[in-house]
Amino acid sequence: MTVAIVTGAADGIGWAAAQRLAADMRHVALLDLRADAAQQRAAELGAGHVGLVCDVASADSVAAAVRAVLERFGRIDVLVNNAGIGEQAAPTVDQDVAAFDRVLEVHVRGTFLASRQAAAAMLRQGAGAIVNVASIAGFAGIPMRNAYGAAKAGIAAMTRSMACEWARRGVRVNAVAPGYARTALVESLEKRGALDMRSIVSRTPMARLAEPAEIAEAIAFLASPKASFITGTTLVADGGWLALGAPESALG
Repeated sequence: MTVAIVTGAADGIGWAAAQRLAADMRHVALLDLRADAAQQRAAELGAGHVGLVCDVASADSVAAAVRAVLERFGRIDVLVNNAGIGEQAAPTVDQDVAAFDRVLEVHVRGTFLASRQAAAAMLRQGAGAIVNVASIAGFAGIPMRNAYGAAKAGIAAMTRSMACEWARRGVRVNAVAPGYARTALVESLEKRGALDMRSIVSRTPMARLAEPAEIAEAIAFLASPKASFITGTTLVADGGWLALGAPESALG
């Protein structure tokens, strides 16, 4: 494998994934809505890597970015669908419909568009791996986070669907469902009062947040030949959050 695309690659888990994949692959294309940030990150990775502007919710923008990667590198071996935005922090009856739609547009539509575009090249090659970034929010009920939970559940469902569709043509599709990770997005939610970090850490069996690099390792594994017989799976990386079925006091 030589060429990877990472969406939402300028910060957080996307940047960590780009760094990790660059250790194994000759070329990483870092896609982000902010062109300057994507290009700066690519420069930090060094020669052979490229930063491109991309609005994952726009079919034309995704098509242009993927076309640019193919024109420059000739193939696509890995796609990491990481681009996303935060949820509005409000009770359901007060939530704004446009904000709800925007979350689904970026996460679900964005994953669909990038997967569709990159998979076309992978299917021609007869090989490729797609790793989607889901979330524990897609598996557990989190009050006031309707759109984000629905979006991440949709990504997990789409992962299974695409995996089965393309399995016999050499393209694997998996997802990673992170728990709470130490990213700028999580920090912004905390500052807005949407997250109580002390309660989250207390509720997590491993008693800490994930580092983005830890999630990147899970992504790199699913993208690699080491996961050659794994497709249609969502790997949960949450420090035990979803496994806990007892009161927090049971954690000691």
